[in-house]
Amino acid sequence: MWTAIRELLRGRFARRLALAFAALGIGTAALTAVLVNTAFTNRFEDYLGEQQHTRRQQLVSLFAADYRRDGGWSTQSLDQLAPTLAMTGSEAELRDASGRQVWSLADADVDPAMSAMHRQMLGTGDLGPPRSLPVTVDGRQVGTLNVRVPEGVVPAVDRDFQASVNRLLVGGALGAALVALVVGVYTARRATAPITELTHAADDLAAGRRDRRATTIPDNEIGQLATAFNTMAGRVEKEDELRRAFAADVAHELRTPLAIQRSQLEAIQDGISKPTEDVIASLHEESLRMARLVADLEALASADAAAFTMERGPLSLTTLVADTAAGLADAFTEADITLHTDLAAVHVDGDPVRLRQIVTNQLTNALKFVPAGGTVTLTLRQEDGWAVLDVADTGPGIPDDELPRIFDRFFRSRSARADGSGIGLAVAAELTTAHGGTLTADSEAGRGTTFTTRLPVIRAR
Repeated sequence: MWTAIRELLRGRFARRLALAFAALGIGTAALTAVLVNTAFTNRFEDYLGEQQHTRRQQLVSLFAADYRRDGGWSTQSLDQLAPTLAMTGSEAELRDASGRQVWSLADADVDPAMSAMHRQMLGTGDLGPPRSLPVTVDGRQVGTLNVRVPEGVVPAVDRDFQASVNRLLVGGALGAALVALVVGVYTARRATAPITELTHAADDLAAGRRDRRATTIPDNEIGQLATAFNTMAGRVEKEDELRRAFAADVAHELRTPLAIQRSQLEAIQDGISKPTEDVIASLHEESLRMARLVADLEALASADAAAFTMERGPLSLTTLVADTAAGLADAFTEADITLHTDLAAVHVDGDPVRLRQIVTNQLTNALKFVPAGGTVTLTLRQEDGWAVLDVADTGPGIPDDELPRIFDRFFRSRSARADGSGIGLAVAAELTTAHGGTLTADSEAGRGTTFTTRLPVIRAR
């Protein structure tokens, strides 16, 4: 057990957590000890103060009774009180109503050492501070008694009781510290185990093990972190797979036009063929194919930095969407696809170039998948503070297994045309997110697809 504790305490977080539990136990016990001792001390002080007050009142009553008996102050009568005062260990001085000294224990025939001896024998402690107390008889002050009475001491049984309580508190503090340390070690072990396992999983993932996942997922915040890590690792693995597939596709797409260009150029060099218009047109077409691939890669890199390079400002989204649709009208006509628009007046804060790219990518995506004779409908409206742009088509729809992945980078549907790179929708989604909006898709195989873009609206100036 102790070996496990030592190994656990080597971890910085575990050590801190275990020591925090131990410190909490010791601190709680120490605070309890302080409060208990303070309560005892206050109670004993109150007890001693009550004793002194009682002794002083007894002496005042004694002198008042002497005055009442003699009808005034009599030195001979007061001298008879001296032994009583000496036995109590007190000192007293009496003054009449005018402030003149009438009698003092020091002037009486009493040895001052006798008072000290009585205080020592009775264990009443040293004399307390002097107090001036009025002596009243029948509601009239007849004198002032300046008196000092013993302070008193706490009984031995009370001191023993306090000492035993302190010993119990010390033992309790040590026991609480031990229990807190054990609980802290146990809690730290349980708390750090999933963190340690998650750290190892992160190290393995960084080392190239893309299939590594966190297996310990408790039902708490650490479990949420582990779940988020697994989700991130899954996305990284999926993107790696898509990236490799994309690299293979790009290599294939580039290999074909390069092979054609090379064969045709070599044929011209060898004199087998001549650089006719058809040959030059073929070479130009293959060059355009390669240019489109490069442009797609540039668009993807540009989308990554969109949040940092956008030049945003208030603009009419209605005008922007209408102009974009008009610019692609000829392409829709050539593809025999009908393009409808229903655009309400909506204003947003955004980058016109990036917003135009969002709309263009969705429309060109529809051109790839909607067959001839189909329809694409653009609808723009304002809804609960959002500009909502729907791009609905009558295409073949998206299979259920592909729908969650259509916004992933490099993803290409099985039904995609050969000239697609699979990043158009990913770019549109990232640009929409950079504007503080969302891009979603709703589709059913055989019944078309609707892409919905939501952007925050602003009031038109």
